Amino acid sequence: MNIKSLRIAAGMTQEQFATELSIERSTVSKWETGEAKPRTDTLLRIAMLLGCSVDDLFTDESKKGN
Repeated sequence: MNIKSLRIAAGMTQEQFATELSIERSTVSKWETGEAKPRTDTLLRIAMLLGCSVDDLFTDESKKGN
């Protein structure tokens, strides 16, 4: 998942991101560390908040162009 880099690029802290999604900050942390994954119904809300597509959430920017 590419949530962390997209969140940081959007200038949001984990706390701000969690508040916007009405979830716990610890949930965001788990997503970003790979300990958990967002529910399918949450992916669209995340993409809308970050101004990206759902596909962008799964794109590993470090591997683009390889």
